Amino acid sequence: MNARENDDLIDKAVEVLKENDRGTYTVPTKGLYPFQWNWDSCFTALGQGYYDEARAWTEIETLFQHQWPDGMVPHIVFHVRDDGYFPGPDVWQTGRPTATSGITQPAVAGFAVRRLYERAKDRESAAVRARALLPKIDAWHRWFYDRRDPRGEGLVAIIHPWESGRDNSIDWDAAFARVPTHGVAPYQRRDTQHADPAHRPTKEQYDRYLWLVQHFRGLCWDNSRLHDASPFQIVDAGFNAILIRSCVDLADLALDLGEPALAETNRQRASKAIAALDALWSEPHGQYLCLDRLTGELIDSASVGGLMPVFAPIAKARAAAIARTIEKRAAAARFIVPSHDPADPRFDAKRYWRGPAWLVVNYMIADGLTAAGETEVAARITGSSLDLIEESGFAEYYDPLTGEPLGGGRFTWTAAMVLEFLRAA
Repeated sequence: MNARENDDLIDKAVEVLKENDRGTYTVPTKGLYPFQWNWDSCFTALGQGYYDEARAWTEIETLFQHQWPDGMVPHIVFHVRDDGYFPGPDVWQTGRPTATSGITQPAVAGFAVRRLYERAKDRESAAVRARALLPKIDAWHRWFYDRRDPRGEGLVAIIHPWESGRDNSIDWDAAFARVPTHGVAPYQRRDTQHADPAHRPTKEQYDRYLWLVQHFRGLCWDNSRLHDASPFQIVDAGFNAILIRSCVDLADLALDLGEPALAETNRQRASKAIAALDALWSEPHGQYLCLDRLTGELIDSASVGGLMPVFAPIAKARAAAIARTIEKRAAAARFIVPSHDPADPRFDAKRYWRGPAWLVVNYMIADGLTAAGETEVAARITGSSLDLIEESGFAEYYDPLTGEPLGGGRFTWTAAMVLEFLRAA
């Protein structure tokens, strides 16, 4: 791309971000996702930081205004009433002053806040706002290790596929089959009214998603009970890597801002988790795998979740092996990084997290590879991501074989990631 093309793409990305801006929070896209989503907002703030630093800080501050007393940050905040999304607050019934869901999402906030702080032009304001967020993010990290790592093993579990952000990943299939489908109250999905049903999770998967919601609701969303009560307990390598990276970044930020005790606590969390993560490494796959905590067995599923640990400061040998795995996958896909190995017969190029490429995942992988010195593969991911935008616009996700845009359109975090990729290109 030449400078004029870059400027045009920047303008288009900013237009998408502003179009989905609701003043103090941003929706992922109109129609399909009309509320504030947790990790979407953190990535969105990175994009907003290019043209309005104050607005970027507000995005994350708004999310943390709805942190639960025990430290959890919910995956959805229902700021307004909108019947276009299901399941809404009437299903969750979490009893919060502003309605929220009762589960969480990947802990991107520590990473995002550090990056906003380091890039800030208004350093004084950034320091004030970052310092106010430090104890809140630390409380969320503490919550993860208290509530989702009850035996103190160093890695946390998700108890609902939605928490991973990779809702219908092939990683979950076997464990998810333990979740019942009977007894789910009648419901009408809304997502398939906005996107092709062939690109979305199946009805059977939705029945299981909702069974878990009803089950946790029956336990009054008591986080001291939910982990052990869930028939779905998965140690997701990618999810843990994001948490590790946020602990490391929060520690560095805390040290800069004069909070050495908070810094040391998060550094210890990250150190223990990185050591524990190595048990998930699969030499034959050239990547990490997820662990089914209830069976104690690794899940034979070569998804992008096992490549995402490169986002954390893992050993360079592991990062190099992941880079080689991505190169192999690239030989089978026109665009990278597919969310599942195309060689796996379960691969589905169009169905959500069972094959499509996502720019937000590409961004994390490329960021980690760059830090590990695997700059050529990182640049290849960046180039492929921008090629997708040029060919197919700001979609939610993409067919890695054809580049077809899938899911929602004019998608917020896709636009934010374009700004990030252009910065790195």
